[in-house]
Amino acid sequence: MAKANTAISATGRSSNAPLWGALFVVAASVLWGTTGTAATFAPSVNPLAIGAVAMGIGGLLQAVLAARLIKLHWEGIRQRWRLVLLAAVAVAAYPLAFYSSMHFSGVAVGTVVSIGSAPVAAAVIERCADHKPLTRRWTAGAVLGIGGAALLSFTGADGGTSAVGSANQWASTAGIALGLVAGATYALYSWGAHRLIAGGIRSRAAMGSVFGLGGLLLMPVLALTGAPLLASWTNAAVGAYMALVPMFAGYLLFGWGLARIQASTATGISLLETVVAAVLAVLVVGERLPALGWLGAAVVLGSLFILSPRSQHRRRVNSAGGLLASVPARDGAVQQEARTQRQQQETHHDGDHLLAADARRDDREREQANK
Repeated sequence: MAKANTAISATGRSSNAPLWGALFVVAASVLWGTTGTAATFAPSVNPLAIGAVAMGIGGLLQAVLAARLIKLHWEGIRQRWRLVLLAAVAVAAYPLAFYSSMHFSGVAVGTVVSIGSAPVAAAVIERCADHKPLTRRWTAGAVLGIGGAALLSFTGADGGTSAVGSANQWASTAGIALGLVAGATYALYSWGAHRLIAGGIRSRAAMGSVFGLGGLLLMPVLALTGAPLLASWTNAAVGAYMALVPMFAGYLLFGWGLARIQASTATGISLLETVVAAVLAVLVVGERLPALGWLGAAVVLGSLFILSPRSQHRRRVNSAGGLLASVPARDGAVQQEARTQRQQQETHHDGDHLLAADARRDDREREQANK
């Protein structure tokens, strides 16, 4: 009975894994949504420096935390070095493209292009590399979420610092292009980390190796552009927060999520980041969000209910696959036993007939002898 209960509880945990994965990604998205507001406290810092310190230091901290697990899974990581390198290059490119996109085309357009294009890019990567079909449910949730994010971002916020109005056409186009690069690289390293985890490498080891190598690639950029981070305690605090909270803790949660759900689902759920960023801009920075912006936020939140995987509880009859598999054999044994019993009964029946015939023959012989 104890073993049965243990098996049932393990099955329950397994069936709830996708839901927990979605919740981990939601938590990560909330932390990521704070980066835009945090960056406003250090306006003199170059966007390349912000990206390098956030993802670079955060990635190295993940590698340090997961050092023991990386050593344990080193053989598997070494065998997949091409995948690790590809994902690490994407990790290094993403923050540079993301923060530069917001710098050139404005926070609104940069955010919606970068975050909004990531789910589509992730789905295309999974379709081409893993041959995974796009479900109607995912498509509906992604379209709804991207539409809500676009509505939220393009409405802007009164009193914001968007550079769209002052930027020329070239800068705006460059910002949109960089946003597409950011979305593609975000989807690429999410897919790469998911592939490593699916290959048997623990999530902390996979994320630590990918983000650690990506962090190393960002160190030269930080050395060249990071001087303003040391110009004041405020700038240094912003850099430390970006590295420790949204990047280190956020991607730790994201790694746990990728161990339980697909990359396309994770990047779709991360659209929540745009809602968090908008709400913080209103509450902390003092911006005002128009009614259409709040409608877009509500649409994004609604899309999460579609994108989030539902817990699928297995029936106990399925969890007893070994017992069910033995039913035909057991039925065969029962049928064989029935046939044996029938044969024994027939044998006994035939024996009774022979004994009765012998007795009648003996009676006839005795009657003839008496005569």
